[in-house]
Amino acid sequence: MSVPSDRGFSRRSFLKGSAAAGIATTGLQTAPLAPPKPAEFGPGEHEIALLVNGKERKVKVETRTTLLDALRDGLDLTGCKKVCDRGSCGGCTVLLNGEPVTGCLVLAMDAVGQAVTTVESLTEGTAPHPLVQNFVRCDAMQCGFCTPGMVMSSFACLQKRGKPTPEQMRHDLSGNLCRCGTYGRVMEAIERTANGTGGGK
Repeated sequence: MSVPSDRGFSRRSFLKGSAAAGIATTGLQTAPLAPPKPAEFGPGEHEIALLVNGKERKVKVETRTTLLDALRDGLDLTGCKKVCDRGSCGGCTVLLNGEPVTGCLVLAMDAVGQAVTTVESLTEGTAPHPLVQNFVRCDAMQCGFCTPGMVMSSFACLQKRGKPTPEQMRHDLSGNLCRCGTYGRVMEAIERTANGTGGGK
């Protein structure tokens, strides 16, 4: 015969409470963590570090500043041209982690932590890159508006394909417009560079 309890507590109620507490605790432990909040930038200028042509460069930009403007106005790298400023001509082409992009459509802040390569990198040292020499050798530049962007797209084509076919060249240069119509000479410069022929030969 069981002895009645006057405290309202029994073994059954204790076990029920323990099970409920265990379930609740397990739920707390497996709950997903909230994602970290992204960095917030207010109005005005902010100093950022860009990795440009293998060197870290500090530049002050606003959140709306494009990579093109940061390079030209902030870092005095004026090789990439500001032509259409709407991503349709390719005159401001630079490489971002080896891939050609139009600098006028990329925010400078989005380029932080990525490798930026500009046309200036192909003329560093004692002699220009063979591609630059072949552009001169093949007379692949006339008015000059498209030339820096065309050189960078051609360089990316060579880096990606080694010895590109004419179809591959046309594909890779399709985002670069030349007012003077020197596409054939540009492709000749790419072919000469791919075959190891220098600009002076």
